[in-house]
Formats: sequence, structure tokens, C-alpha cells
Amino acid sequence: MKPLKRPVRRGLLVAHVAVSVSWLGLTVGLLALGITAFTTGDPATVGAATRAMKIFGDWLVVPVALLALVTGLVLALGTPWGLARHRWVWTKFWLTLITTGLSIFSLRPGSDAAAADGAVDINLVVAPSVASGTYLFITAISILKPWGLTRRGRRLRFSASSAKSVDARSPRQTA
Repeated sequence: MKPLKRPVRRGLLVAHVAVSVSWLGLTVGLLALGITAFTTGDPATVGAATRAMKIFGDWLVVPVALLALVTGLVLALGTPWGLARHRWVWTKFWLTLITTGLSIFSLRPGSDAAAADGAVDINLVVAPSVASGTYLFITAISILKPWGLTRRGRRLRFSASSAKSVDARSPRQTA
């Protein structure tokens, strides 16, 4: 993929950050609702909390998760960071892919079942807790950018630097 032009990259970056923060906010909201449903003894409160979780899961979580995944993937492929050049980008990609899958195939069906049955178990607290912790970790590595290059990234950097040194020594212009 060719590099994104600066205005496109910046707009996509703003969209990615906004969507990612929204995903974190949604999971914190789901956590608050799950804790409320799990700890209250009032059937009306349990019903309201599980129905709200179902609405969030059905209408917001999946589109926001997919948007975070797609915008992150386009940013990785359209910038010098690359998808598999830096360990932090590679880790973010896999964690986002896994949590998107878990949101679609675990969190959403669990909240749907709780809303339908009115039966609440600890999974309504555990799933949003794990998701929130994961998103906070992803946010931290986005800011800190730890761990350096992957093996592929080192190989690409080495080949680029050796090509530059060969070009610098050559009296002829290279293509």
C-alpha cells in the first residue's frame, strides 16, 4: 500500500483515536451495568441493566470494534510504522483482532442471553473487565511504543540502510 497523504493520515488518526476511546468507554459502561446487574437484588434493576447491555452490544460495540480494527489496519499499512515492523503495532493488531472477535462472539451473545433470561452470572462482569484492561494496555503501548522492531522490521531497516550506503558509494545514479 502506498503511503497516505498527510491530511488523510491525520484525519484517519483522529478517527482511529476517537473510535478506540469510544470502544473503551463502551466497555467501561458495560462493566458498570454488569456490576449493577450482578450485585443488585432488585429484579427491575437487573432487567434494566441487562436490557441496556443488550442495546449497547447490539448497536454500538460491534460497529465500534470493527471501525477501530479497520482504521488501525489502514493506518498501519499506510504509514512508515507498518503492520509487522514494530512489535507494539503487531501486538496492538492481534489484541484488537482478538477482542473484536470476543466482542462479537462472546460479549454480545452473553448480554443477549442475560437480557432474555434475566439470569445474571459473573461473566457479565468478567468480560467487560478483561476488555477494559486490554484496551487500557493497548492505549499504553500506543503512547509508549515499547519493544523495538520485529525481525521483519530489522531486516527491512538493514536492507534500506545497506541500499543507501551502496547508492552513496556509486558514482552513477540509481533508479
